[in-house]
Amino acid sequence: MPGSGTLTGWPRIRCQRYGVAFNSVRIPAGRSQLAPLMQAAFGSQRHLLGVTRLRGASKKGVYRVTFDDESTAIVYIWDAAEDYWPSAGTGPAAGHADPFSHASGLDLFEAAQARLDWLGIRTPRLYLADCSREHCPADVAVVQDVPGPALEDILDHDSTRARSAVEQLGDALHAMHADKASAFGKLLHIARGGVSHGTTCAQIVLSRALRHLAEAAARDPRIMQYRGQLEETLRGQAAIVVPRSDHSLIHGELGPDHVLIDHHGRPVIIDIEGLMYFDAEWEHVFLQLRFGRAYPLLRPGDLDPGRLSLYRLAMHLSLVAGPLRLLDGDYPEREEMIQIAEYNLLQVLSLRQAP
Repeated sequence: MPGSGTLTGWPRIRCQRYGVAFNSVRIPAGRSQLAPLMQAAFGSQRHLLGVTRLRGASKKGVYRVTFDDESTAIVYIWDAAEDYWPSAGTGPAAGHADPFSHASGLDLFEAAQARLDWLGIRTPRLYLADCSREHCPADVAVVQDVPGPALEDILDHDSTRARSAVEQLGDALHAMHADKASAFGKLLHIARGGVSHGTTCAQIVLSRALRHLAEAAARDPRIMQYRGQLEETLRGQAAIVVPRSDHSLIHGELGPDHVLIDHHGRPVIIDIEGLMYFDAEWEHVFLQLRFGRAYPLLRPGDLDPGRLSLYRLAMHLSLVAGPLRLLDGDYPEREEMIQIAEYNLLQVLSLRQAP
């Protein structure tokens, strides 16, 4: 499987600078804070030696802990001090009734982990989930440290191993998308009998895309110049989408960085809090964007072209507005967010319909 040059990250391009650099004052968790939690998870047979905060986490803290027997584990910490996202109307206050509200929290994680386990889809083994605050002053989970690399690390460099993993991931996606619900929304919210805001998936995507268009236009003159054309394009695409009576279980942000490979070459899905029942096309526009030439190995199946057109433009707008919003805060990996915003901004402009 040949590499695409864009599979393991976003293309490196010359781009406009956004935001300002911050000197972060966040203090990562250390041994003293996590030692009681490790005692609760593993007893006295292991002694904690080291704690390292992993790169890339923006909504929760993700830490690798090492023990004196050379074993390791991963700790998820859901706490305001670990969340880099500025609130922008779709934060935690929006509640689970908004399908796109801030997908962060132990309750969302536990519901998603249980559902994927029931479907036979691999996630890191859960050792401990704790919301008591007795062992750590936050909601936490301790999970298996999958020994292999992320799928993004081998897509361009180990074609045989990557092909097998992507094909197995395609099987997992088929199982997820075959899990249907008549209602749409966050997995936990639907499981509790909740009713989500909005009338249809397409209506929610349109409303959200228009907000993102306004955000992006306020920040970049290139989007402002074509705002009218882009709004007209979005509304025209949404007008031809026919409502559905059922919805598929989707991950929502399943890039190759959210798939780990175990020592048997099997994919293990992570960052699962955003699981929801929605149109599968929303999943597939992101998969196509992030997997590039490897995307056909996922065997996309029968998808609605009208939804794909609307969701593709909406997804690119989301990937402009979101990273730029993140740059308002002190997220440390700023260059990556700038690159993502710029790449997707150019895609947005390419999808506008000429008057």
